[in-house]
Amino acid sequence: FGRMCVTFLFLCVAVLTSGGFLRTMVNCSSDLFFNNSLLSKRHLARVTDVDATDTSNPNLNYGLVVDCGSSGSRVFVYCWPRHNGNPHELLDIRQMRDQHRKPVVMKIKPGISELAKTPEKASDYIYPLLSFAAQHIPKNKHQETPLYILCTAGMRILPESQQEALLEDLRTDIPVNFNFLFSDSHVEVISGKQEGVYAWIGINFVLGRFNHVHNDGEAVVEVNVPGSDQQEAQVRKRTAGVLDMGGVSTQIAYEVPKTVSFASPQQEEVAKNLLAEFNLGCDAHRTEHVYRVYVSTFLGFGGNAARQRYEESVIKNTATRNKLLGQRNGETADSPLLDPCLPADLQDEIGPSTQKLYLRGTGDFDQCRQILQPFLNRTNETLTSLSGVYQPAIEYGNSQFYGFSEFYYCTEDVLRMGGDYNASKYAQAAKSYCSTQWQTLRERFDSGLYASHADLHRLKYQCFKSAWMYEVLHSGFSFPANYKNLKTALLVYDKEVQWTLGAILYRTRFLPLRDIQQESLKAVHSHWRHSFSFVNNHYLFLACFFIVLLSIMLYLLRLRRIHRRTAQSCTPSSVPWLEEGLGSPTIPINL
Repeated sequence: FGRMCVTFLFLCVAVLTSGGFLRTMVNCSSDLFFNNSLLSKRHLARVTDVDATDTSNPNLNYGLVVDCGSSGSRVFVYCWPRHNGNPHELLDIRQMRDQHRKPVVMKIKPGISELAKTPEKASDYIYPLLSFAAQHIPKNKHQETPLYILCTAGMRILPESQQEALLEDLRTDIPVNFNFLFSDSHVEVISGKQEGVYAWIGINFVLGRFNHVHNDGEAVVEVNVPGSDQQEAQVRKRTAGVLDMGGVSTQIAYEVPKTVSFASPQQEEVAKNLLAEFNLGCDAHRTEHVYRVYVSTFLGFGGNAARQRYEESVIKNTATRNKLLGQRNGETADSPLLDPCLPADLQDEIGPSTQKLYLRGTGDFDQCRQILQPFLNRTNETLTSLSGVYQPAIEYGNSQFYGFSEFYYCTEDVLRMGGDYNASKYAQAAKSYCSTQWQTLRERFDSGLYASHADLHRLKYQCFKSAWMYEVLHSGFSFPANYKNLKTALLVYDKEVQWTLGAILYRTRFLPLRDIQQESLKAVHSHWRHSFSFVNNHYLFLACFFIVLLSIMLYLLRLRRIHRRTAQSCTPSSVPWLEEGLGSPTIPINL
């Protein structure tokens, strides 16, 4: 009976402990599976997110960003599901889509900077954009929907007093007409550096590079996390750099994974304005989403601005040369100036009426490249790029870049080579295009052999822009000719990625704290329930223990009574045997 009780006790302990252990193992494995599948689904959702937004979903949150650019302003409406409470993950922000599955975006013209002399009209100017957005967001969500109005290049060139007058009118009047989550800090003129960082964030978010659960075969990089106490490098997904060439400026942005060293204190001071260190995560104490990004914008280095600088130089140098030599080259259509940066036999005119020059293209790609090199303003200093501006070293063997705007147009519109960039093939195709007769190019254009949005302006200056892009990339930014990890693109995963996506990701990074706190409260209640269950299990254990203890005590009492009866019935000769523990013949025991 005693052995049975002890066995029963051990069985109770085993059942109680093994049950909890098994539940823990099942929960852990299911959580791991759920998290991995959730991450996969979330990334896939960003890739194929073309469904209309379900505005009836009460757990959906919304946000607005108004991009006040130089030529016009656009409002972008974003949405995201409730944060899952995991501090390692960012908000899953995506563009809102209407019932026709189109992105909820609206644009107006001209730019807000045109109101510099009438700042009191700023809120009237922005009203149609906000009214449009308000119609798409459920009214009960307005007061918790953050609104950001961010102004870029057009506003930057205005005097500070005019900037502030426009912004103040927005700060004063918008809260009167709309119930969005809006404060004074939500409207500002952002710098080119901020705009570049936001663009970098947006592209890498869409590419899934901030998800640090990486699979085999994915490129990783060792990072010395800024501000981290850990001496060891952290291994995480490799982010993509961004190259963007517009009509006026060129921009480059990429992560600098290693600690930067500087050649001089002056260079260090310059670098402070070009390196941005920020934490995308909601917890300032966690460093997994801390990034160090280099961003530099070069005004005058866009495709159209470069052509303008080139033409001004040609006009000035030709006038000086003609005056010194007594010539009239380029002053009449009969004696045109030869331009290697125009397609063969293309006739063109440049300059004002008082200094008009006539050009005829010779279509020499290599000569054009040579002529354009001085316009890069390179210096002999190490770790510099265009105009001698500081540029930290790029690990070309383990990096990836995306080229947008002119980088894509130059490769795709006419040459039809968009996508993976190959320098030698690109140079060969550009050389062939430049040397082709202009009449042949026009015939191809009329036959629809080029991209649908390619026009005559693109056709005329493709040779120049091809050479300019090549020089900026390889001579300016020092990308080797055999670099294989540049993709030129118009869209990422078939979606136009605006810097506004990066802006709302960065500016709402602390919002998950609200959901995490709520999840923590749930966890506390859940822990209390588990604790209650744990206490119940202990009571059951104690009850089993006392039952077994009572059984043992009863058993011992019974043995004691048997011993007394036996002692009373034994003969005297049997007593020494009991005391000495010696062997004895069969002893009668009365039960």
